[in-house]
Amino acid sequence: MRRARDGYQYQPIPRVATEDVLEHENERMAEELSGKISTLKHMSIEIGNEVRYQDKILRGLDDDVDRSSGFLGKTMGRVLKLGKGNHNYYIFYLFLFSIFVFFLLYIVLKFR
Repeated sequence: MRRARDGYQYQPIPRVATEDVLEHENERMAEELSGKISTLKHMSIEIGNEVRYQDKILRGLDDDVDRSSGFLGKTMGRVLKLGKGNHNYYIFYLFLFSIFVFFLLYIVLKFR
């Protein structure tokens, strides 16, 4: 009743759709789907490229860590071998050398 007072004219949507309208709608939806598929294809290619690039970086990092750990292992082995040896005078010689160097620096700076 309210619609009749406002001058509203009810016009029903036609129920019978022609084949041309359906064909046009199908073509439009196929074009949209084609665009979405091409976008997804492009994105998947870019993701693949990024994955390969990051895999290359991670493999390089892994190789660097392996080399560093090997070098550190060898160095620690040498330090442990040095510590286990019967070289009791190394610290004494180091102490005497440091006193000698400080004495030389004192003389050089004093008479400069």
